[in-house]
Amino acid sequence: MSGNKKIDAAKHSASYKSTVSDLFLIGLGVISAGFALKGFLVPNKFFDGGITGISLLLHELYHWNLALVIIIINLPFIIVSYFSVSKSFAVKTFVSVLLLGLCLLFVPYPIITSDKLLISIFGGFFVGVGIGLIMRAGSALDGVEVLALYTIKRTSFTITEIILFINVLIFCFAAMKFGMETGLYSVLTYFTASRTIDYVVEGIEAYTGVTIISGESEAIKYRLVNELGRGITIYKGERGYLPGDFEVRADCDIIFTVVTRLELRKLKNLVYQSDPKAFVFANTIKEASGGVVKQLHKH
Repeated sequence: MSGNKKIDAAKHSASYKSTVSDLFLIGLGVISAGFALKGFLVPNKFFDGGITGISLLLHELYHWNLALVIIIINLPFIIVSYFSVSKSFAVKTFVSVLLLGLCLLFVPYPIITSDKLLISIFGGFFVGVGIGLIMRAGSALDGVEVLALYTIKRTSFTITEIILFINVLIFCFAAMKFGMETGLYSVLTYFTASRTIDYVVEGIEAYTGVTIISGESEAIKYRLVNELGRGITIYKGERGYLPGDFEVRADCDIIFTVVTRLELRKLKNLVYQSDPKAFVFANTIKEASGGVVKQLHKH
């Protein structure tokens, strides 16, 4: 029984730490998003994409309270996420949206600048930081992703296509009502925000899958494991089949490994030192777990 109690205590402690960590990220994300809205976008009538963009449009057109608009418009999507995603996701999303509304109501953010380019870049940046941090906490600050997940089951469109379509409508409407310049700057705001979200969510250690085909595979395998500290997977294949020499071929080991973004250049240098003619290609991996995916610490 004592062993079971220790396991339960450990699970409870881990769950508590995870909850505290999630709430901390949500808090930081909400503060950053609120700063972007009140310090950059709202005072200068700039817009973002998604439900936030729709809320900003309604605020400018009808002068409704932005905080209440954001909460009310997101509520249906939070309810949908309760059934289509998970209860935990819906609860954390509701908390995030509610906290953002309270920030917009009560936090006296300063207006930073009236320079349109700075507004687009830094407004989008702080929105992206906020949404990215909240996504890392397993939550969302914008119901458009939930809408896309709900719609994809009923159409042949991808999530990216659905979100892009919604945002095109928002930016076109903004351009018609507030001028082409505002619409174009809003597109720049959205682009900056989306790139920042990718960076915050994936992090500086975003993983990259690398495939290497070389006649010097033994030397490369040794160096990848012992110098770079990476686990590898080997596929059996054939090299050759080149134009003009189609009949020339040879058995080879095809090497696959996973490295961080920062290690990619080091890996390529290592490979080409062993075989300048090696064929190397890489692709981004959204998530990696298990195996040797973290750099080994050397003491």
